[in-house]
Amino acid sequence: MNITVVAGARPNFIKIAPIIHAIKKSKSCGNDIDYRLIHTGQHYDEKMSETFFSELNIPSPDANLGAGGGTQAEQTAAIMIAFERDLIEHPTDLVLVVGDVTSTLACAIVAKKLNTKVAHIEAGIRSFDMSMPEEINRLVTDSITDYFFTTSKFANNNLLKSGVPENRVMFVGNVMIDTLLANQSKFKKPSLYTECNLKKGNYIILTLHRPANVDEAENLKKMIDAISTNVKGLPVVFPVHPRTARVLAEHKISASNLKLVDPLGYLEFNFLVKNAKAVITDSGGITEETTVMGIPCLTLRDNTERPETVEIGTNELIGTNPEKLKPALDRIMSDKWKKGKVPELWDGKTAERIVNHLLALSIPSRK
Repeated sequence: MNITVVAGARPNFIKIAPIIHAIKKSKSCGNDIDYRLIHTGQHYDEKMSETFFSELNIPSPDANLGAGGGTQAEQTAAIMIAFERDLIEHPTDLVLVVGDVTSTLACAIVAKKLNTKVAHIEAGIRSFDMSMPEEINRLVTDSITDYFFTTSKFANNNLLKSGVPENRVMFVGNVMIDTLLANQSKFKKPSLYTECNLKKGNYIILTLHRPANVDEAENLKKMIDAISTNVKGLPVVFPVHPRTARVLAEHKISASNLKLVDPLGYLEFNFLVKNAKAVITDSGGITEETTVMGIPCLTLRDNTERPETVEIGTNELIGTNPEKLKPALDRIMSDKWKKGKVPELWDGKTAERIVNHLLALSIPSRK
């Protein structure tokens, strides 16, 4: 079986690493399986892509489509045009897409139009918020997917309710956690840890990237004020995207304990998370990592596509109203946050299960 693995954005790289390692291991054991790795170029900043290849020991891509930049429509079109050309030149038995980014949607559509089977890693997750581009990507991708690999029973149920046959849904666990567990011993202390005089449990990590939180300066200022004034003076470490940094600078949004830092690599960022008092975020993936590491997590969103992190893990939805931050932070600062548990099959063996399922599929070879 020949598989084309597609990645384009930071979360994708974290998810494909264990899959590629599992494919290579299976091949070395004599199984008929191989892969070709396509980097769409959706994230083209070194911190957002190339760094992950070296840190997570991912082989260089077989092709980089160079489709970064532009509006969502422009980027989607650029990826589709380039991937169609590549897939025609290099036919494959299966296209494997991960997550819910633009590359996921674009490459799934191209594959299906070229009569190629599609497998979706992280299928079935839903926020039920159609204002999120990612939700549209999930719905469209799953509507044309052939094989669905899921992270939780919540995702299973979403797919079954939408009419997907049960025999095409494979509950395998979470590949992001494979990467996390495989690399915990390699987490790397960043220089800012010493420069900012950080110590285990004496700082907060903040990440914000969703337009609703960072593009409206007045709301962003209220959030920063609510966080900085309710953590008892602890440093708030904020790895900030340049676009958000400009908003902060232009509107003079700051706090004495707010530490703005450049985006970090995977190993350095997760070192900070593992040793933090708590994490405040609007990311979905980080809530999965904090759940496994047992770190309190506040999500500044009104919904989540990962409900298991709330119902089982250490995450809580706070919403986007800055006034809701104080009571939540009071519980964290007084050590009254819930402990949480690790969801089923988040055990570091998901990629192995995925490869075993792939080997069992009856897909005609396109050699």
